[in-house]
Amino acid sequence: MFKETNTRSVVKGISWRIVATTTTIIIVYVFFGRLDLAIAAGLLETVLKVGLYWGHEKVWQKIHWGKKRIEPFNLWFTGLPLSGKSTIADKVYEELQKLHIPIERLDSKDIRDLVPNIGFTREDRNRHMIRIAHLIKTLQNNSISTVASFVSPYRESRKAIRTMVKNNIVVYVKADIETCKQRDYKGVYKKAMAGELQNFSGINDVYEEPQHAEIVVDTDRMSADEAVRIIVKYVKRNYVK
Repeated sequence: MFKETNTRSVVKGISWRIVATTTTIIIVYVFFGRLDLAIAAGLLETVLKVGLYWGHEKVWQKIHWGKKRIEPFNLWFTGLPLSGKSTIADKVYEELQKLHIPIERLDSKDIRDLVPNIGFTREDRNRHMIRIAHLIKTLQNNSISTVASFVSPYRESRKAIRTMVKNNIVVYVKADIETCKQRDYKGVYKKAMAGELQNFSGINDVYEEPQHAEIVVDTDRMSADEAVRIIVKYVKRNYVK
């Protein structure tokens, strides 16, 4: 698959204009037998058509009929640590970028790097989720959609996000905790079970499963690519038609 560059499009437009103007010159010359009149007609036609096209486009830019605004949405990926949230969210983000809609990617690790020492108690996490919701709301006010991946283990914070954010799509990335432990390339589950990490979701803190998720993808039963297809299909059907 090839994508046409802007330079190629401009060159094609110029070449077509040359062909059209030359055709006009030939027609006038055939009928009147005067080369000077034919060239003058060709040049006049070029100037007039360029001007008329510019004016025509300006008028249509002001007409709202037939335009459909894509409402910004938020894909909120939640699930146990190492359930596959970030991997799937990254792939979904890449696919949605191909639709040429304004969209941004938010991930828990990136945000915590920007705002360190947030804390992991229930109160700290709920407060942090409200901050994220405000950020998403600001982006939506500028017509920017978001793909966000956060453990977000508590129902009250997810409920608050749903009330604050427009078109919030909860994607529950479901995975058995034993599967998550097997994927523990970071060693975080081992540290949590050893008591080195406190308030770790699924080990020494709760993870409250979403009760009203729009999409549930079980990474024990499907690949990341299969999950991506399901999520992208949902977005296309409901928000990017």
